Amino acid sequence: MELNQERIKGKWQEIRGEIQKAWGKLTSDELEKTKGEAKAIAGLVRQKYGKEDAEFQKKYDAIVASSNKKKEASAETIKKKTSKHQ
Repeated sequence: MELNQERIKGKWQEIRGEIQKAWGKLTSDELEKTKGEAKAIAGLVRQKYGKEDAEFQKKYDAIVASSNKKKEASAETIKKKTSKHQ
């Protein structure tokens, strides 16, 4: 896994929602049991969909990257608003 697992766990609630959108057969309970661990999520995807690890990894990385971009954009917006008021 390319991204730091601790960083992913810190954003787990946000990422979990995107994972459920991407792989709708995964239940909230199943995802919660993985505790945000990518290998465990990959196992669930493989079990439910028969997807290969490389295919899962590509989509999972895209979800995490998208989450990071949204967070950075929000931080930049807040920074701009804050600097206008100073």
